[in-house]
Amino acid sequence: MKTHLHTGWRHIPAEARGMAAALGNFDGVHLGHAHLLHTLHAARPDLGLAVVTFEPHPRELFRPQDPPFRLTLPDERLSALSALGVRHVFQIPFDAAFSAMSAERFVTDVLHEGLGLRHLACGADFAFGHRRGGNVTFLSERAEELGLGLTVVPALADAGGPYSSTRIRRLLQDGYPERAAEELGRPWSIRGVVQHGDKRGRLLGFPTANIPLGRHLEPARGVYAVTVRLTDGRSLPGVANIGRRPTIDDGQESRLEVHLLDFEGGLYDQTLSVALHDLLREERRFTGLDALKTQIALDATAARAYLAEMLRGRV
Repeated sequence: MKTHLHTGWRHIPAEARGMAAALGNFDGVHLGHAHLLHTLHAARPDLGLAVVTFEPHPRELFRPQDPPFRLTLPDERLSALSALGVRHVFQIPFDAAFSAMSAERFVTDVLHEGLGLRHLACGADFAFGHRRGGNVTFLSERAEELGLGLTVVPALADAGGPYSSTRIRRLLQDGYPERAAEELGRPWSIRGVVQHGDKRGRLLGFPTANIPLGRHLEPARGVYAVTVRLTDGRSLPGVANIGRRPTIDDGQESRLEVHLLDFEGGLYDQTLSVALHDLLREERRFTGLDALKTQIALDATAARAYLAEMLRGRV
């Protein structure tokens, strides 16, 4: 069933009203988010499942000086929510005017009148409204007055504590994409448009698709075994470098460069989704291009071997 994206809270079509909606940022759409959605659906299986989220992430508005930290940008987030059975995503623009909205108005004007929701779900620490003036106690009281149901869902946790986007970011920055995948319920992916690079990879015998990290979190710099989903739906094995290319030392910002192992053809301007599976080695500087070329060949062999073992279920 197709998931419908609504980029606002006004003029919502009749067929999208009357939903049961989970509230939050849903960065990463990890197992904790899945638990929230499954609990909501179990509470109100008679209602369509929806999500109310925000774009950009509030932290991007309030702390623009922070390094990029997003696990999922809107397209990847929508895909992940769709895979969990969400029928409608209400993606509310989070700007200065919206951030000044009171908690009262958010519940009454947005959730009740604007979106026409019938049941809500959130975590116990959910806060909202101007200066985070609304909490779960306030939401419970107003929801009851407005005839809205509310399910407050305890955080899903393991021995290390609650599942969280923060915890997953740390795993990726520390170089553990396989452990991040366990907490996401799927491999972590960077989705972006292939841009023209300096074509140095082609000269080295390993042409690469260059994708800016943009607003994505920068994981540990180094070489990864990856799978790449093309716009036509095919998924191909690859080897990727994330970093600043210290051997070439071009002074550029960090980027993702991915070499597809079984592919010939052009990829410019296509949107690729690159899933990170294993950090093969950390970024390092080589004595020259010949040494780099030799290492890239070894990296490609290592990536192919890792991905073949992964397909056989051995890693």
